[in-house]
Amino acid sequence: MKQVVFLSPAHPLRGGIASSTERLAQELQQHGYGVRILSFSLQYPGFLFPGKTQYTDDPPPARLQIEPLINSINPLNWIKVGRKLKALAPDLIIVRYWLPFMGPALGTILRIGGGAARTKVVAITDNVVPHEHRPGDKAFTRYFLNAVDACVVMSRAVKADIRAFSKEMPVAYIPHPIYDNYGPPMERDAALEQLDLPKDQHYLLFFGFIRGYKGLDLLLQAMALPEVRTLGVKLIVAGEFYDDPEPYQQLIAGQGLEEQIVLRNAYIPNSEVGAYFGAADLVVQPYKTATQSGISQLAFHFGKPMVVTRVGGLPEIVQHGKEGYVVDVSPEAIATAIADFYHNQQQESMENAVRAARSRFSWENMVRGIEALIRQ
Repeated sequence: MKQVVFLSPAHPLRGGIASSTERLAQELQQHGYGVRILSFSLQYPGFLFPGKTQYTDDPPPARLQIEPLINSINPLNWIKVGRKLKALAPDLIIVRYWLPFMGPALGTILRIGGGAARTKVVAITDNVVPHEHRPGDKAFTRYFLNAVDACVVMSRAVKADIRAFSKEMPVAYIPHPIYDNYGPPMERDAALEQLDLPKDQHYLLFFGFIRGYKGLDLLLQAMALPEVRTLGVKLIVAGEFYDDPEPYQQLIAGQGLEEQIVLRNAYIPNSEVGAYFGAADLVVQPYKTATQSGISQLAFHFGKPMVVTRVGGLPEIVQHGKEGYVVDVSPEAIATAIADFYHNQQQESMENAVRAARSRFSWENMVRGIEALIRQ
């Protein structure tokens, strides 16, 4: 049995990277691999984490060996974890990279632990150029990339970013698989009952933590435009503010949107994710910048059409006019798509298209793509 070690956030750390790592680990187990995950004992210092907590109360994933070992800011710890990794001598190391801040820790661990002749190191690079830039980003990313053998990217935009660092690095583009580990789709009435929302109302959904680059302000402005306001549709905003909420609250009040917005300002536990998607007709991702988005893959799993903006890898995932809309980054374009969805009764045909497209984003595709990259 081939052995795989992940370097990645995992339970009890929360978030999309942890969740997708756990799901990929389970898929590898189903394909006959031995898997263990070396996660973080300290992922972010408190001053770098904008949310309320880095941890989830959700139960741990089944049948996974997760060890919280990595301290992102302690070089002595990096040496210790690197030596442990070297002693394990796995056939494959899969390391998640999403933020240059992690470059020194992960790059050092890999230099120490990835040296066995048989061990290959594959990075799944969610981002290599961050949405919010800081000094040292390029140096940290270069240090990390020089410690890996190959990269998996989930959008062509990230592949282009890697090419700015290395022309020779083997890179495989494998679209982000569907998040199918949040339970089955929920019927609308049951979802609305769980969320304590009226059933005689149509809902849009903005889901996930809230930062400036995700464009919630653009969506709120779109909600105030006549073509959307006259629809009588409400917007559910479900997620924790990682930015100052005051500008958003001022925008809601200034546009008189209080009756149109259902604000659930909190981290959404796994047990409630299906209800929010089940309640919505349409999922809106009004991002100003993006690479790929796990929210799209949640929407595919739950069978919901999407409005996405024409940034990063989002247009690679959603086919305009089929599974949803791909629009310019503006309130007007977002509003036009929402109005078209309701006026032209697109819900049934787009939901059918979303369900038909799910096979493009399987976890088996991810495993086979990694195997092909290793052979290369």
